[in-house]
Amino acid sequence: MSHTYTLSDFDFALPPELIAQHPVPERSASRLLDGRWLPPADRIFRELPQLLAPGDLLVFNDTRVIKARLFGRKLSGGAVEALVERVLPGGEVWAHLRASKSPKPGSTVRFADAFDAEVLGRCGPDDALFHLRFPDDPLLLLERHGHVPLPPYITHADSEDDARRYQTVFAAKPGAVAAPTAALHFDEAVLAGLRERGVDLAQVTLHVGAGTFQPVRTENLAEHKMHSEWFEVSAETVAAIERTRAAGGRIVAVGTTTLRALESAAVSGRLQAGSRETDLFITPGFTFRVVEMLITNFHLPKSTLMMLVSAFAGHRHIMALYRHAIEQRYRFFSYGDAMLLRRTPLPD
Repeated sequence: MSHTYTLSDFDFALPPELIAQHPVPERSASRLLDGRWLPPADRIFRELPQLLAPGDLLVFNDTRVIKARLFGRKLSGGAVEALVERVLPGGEVWAHLRASKSPKPGSTVRFADAFDAEVLGRCGPDDALFHLRFPDDPLLLLERHGHVPLPPYITHADSEDDARRYQTVFAAKPGAVAAPTAALHFDEAVLAGLRERGVDLAQVTLHVGAGTFQPVRTENLAEHKMHSEWFEVSAETVAAIERTRAAGGRIVAVGTTTLRALESAAVSGRLQAGSRETDLFITPGFTFRVVEMLITNFHLPKSTLMMLVSAFAGHRHIMALYRHAIEQRYRFFSYGDAMLLRRTPLPD
């Protein structure tokens, strides 16, 4: 690779009004930028089945977003905001806590005026998280008393509409604190159209963590410490990928989370079923082993996801697509529009 990329290479100026605050009324009515070639084509997401070929395999992330945000108070009366990052066995969780003074190990936080959580200590990378014990099943308590963990760039409080729309139609396995947003555009009509087209479907699970919004703070990308997320790729999905490849079909990842799961499962050189943690940081020059096409939303400037899509489709190509999207007033980020990319054969 002739160019050494730095953080500044992934910056762009985004008009604030293009940050989508709400989804469009109909999921598949979002716009779809067909960015496989330049110039790109402006389409509507419901046209996706016509852009794929019979025998292609579309792979989804079937994670389910939990109501991971809680509001509470310390016994001293100080306000606490929690974002549960991970649910553990035995009623325990890892969580981000915001408070004027961090609660100490052994103290108690009362959430939603409904239940008390014991602070067990600090945990996670760099002790950035808090280890808490809940009095009951955390998933049940979060569903009853939690709030939808909307991204930081969405300015309104969560509503019943967010509880429905910040969730994919095929969400199955609870554990994510952010949605796999490229999949939010799918509805039953699009899924039916894909099946009629002869496109096969498969699933992986990657529980998206709050680290997906973590900014990169160093110009030298090699110094960035990537967040870790849990994923699972089943033997059935591996078999479906192998059948598709043998028949000449393409592997199409729905979202960067699906891509990270599949490429993490293939870092040894061969796609392997199983589950584990991944902190895979994909930057230009990365060797992709599984995914050939990608459906993705538009990402934040200087984010690890901008680096991922640049690695996949080529940096110059991606920056040209983003210029087009801004000129054509596409809607950005989680509730925004989508684009379709193909893997570039050569890095730029």
